[in-house]
Amino acid sequence: MTTFFSLIRRGNKSALAAAIVNTIIAIIKFVAYILTGNVAMFAEMMHTIGDAANQFFVYIGSALSKKAPTKRFPNGFGRLVNLVLLAAIIVVALLAYETIREGILHITHGPGEETTGLWIILTALGIGVVLEVGVFYKAMIEIAHETGLKSRGLTLVGQSFAHLGQAKPATRLVFMEDLVATLGGLIAIIAVLISHYTSFYQAEGIASILIGLMMFYVVYNVFIQNAAGALGEIDEVLTAKIGEILLRDEAVRDIEKLEVIKEGDHFHVETEIEVDPNLTIAQADDIKDRLELQIRILKGVTDVTISFDEDDRVQQYQPPTPPVE
Repeated sequence: MTTFFSLIRRGNKSALAAAIVNTIIAIIKFVAYILTGNVAMFAEMMHTIGDAANQFFVYIGSALSKKAPTKRFPNGFGRLVNLVLLAAIIVVALLAYETIREGILHITHGPGEETTGLWIILTALGIGVVLEVGVFYKAMIEIAHETGLKSRGLTLVGQSFAHLGQAKPATRLVFMEDLVATLGGLIAIIAVLISHYTSFYQAEGIASILIGLMMFYVVYNVFIQNAAGALGEIDEVLTAKIGEILLRDEAVRDIEKLEVIKEGDHFHVETEIEVDPNLTIAQADDIKDRLELQIRILKGVTDVTISFDEDDRVQQYQPPTPPVE
């Protein structure tokens, strides 16, 4: 039990902050929905409940993924965060479906009457947007921390989008969900105002459908990213960086094989390098220790396997092309 709580403390802080804030927002929106029965508020309430549940899952998954390797699982538990995220998006998908269904019902069988409790709705939605923006900005700061960005203020917004793919899975999810949550809140506010001040009462139903579709976009995006992570994908950016480190060493003639497998927040490095066939075992061991030390200090690298082959005097290694940001 002590080990469990020590792991929980190491979970993704952005996910925890987002989960707590979204729980508070969900309670506010639930009360507002009970008082008004507004369909746009219902959509936002469902969205926020989904986000809160999802982010609690993410926090726990990111914490448990840091568990040390065991004899049964020698590669560690890095992929656990991807598996948890894949399970968590099922909740979001179900809530997205219900949100769209409610929107369609409102359009086709709507009461056709003016929105009531306008200021209750606007206050609840406004508080939600303000709090979501705060969590969204915190996620940007977390992305900057994880990717080494120095940007702050408005510059950080664009840089966060550009470097989103390099952030940890949990941070990416929080970023995406809070971006959609902020946009959803603004859409709901606009729809409520249109419905109240015009006779276009279907606006709230349309807003509900749009919010549901945005939730499905998050589901799709998170599924694609985490399915690859659960299978064990190659990290091309880190592969290129480690390739440079290896080739800078005067003892390395060529790289026969280099794989950097990303598992959750962790990286497993396996490489086979070509060296002078006349090296002694002691010299080869020194090279191995030297290279392993340089690679292990890179953020997220948990294990390094280096093997040797004799130099065939044919240059084979081609550095990977990092993904366009």
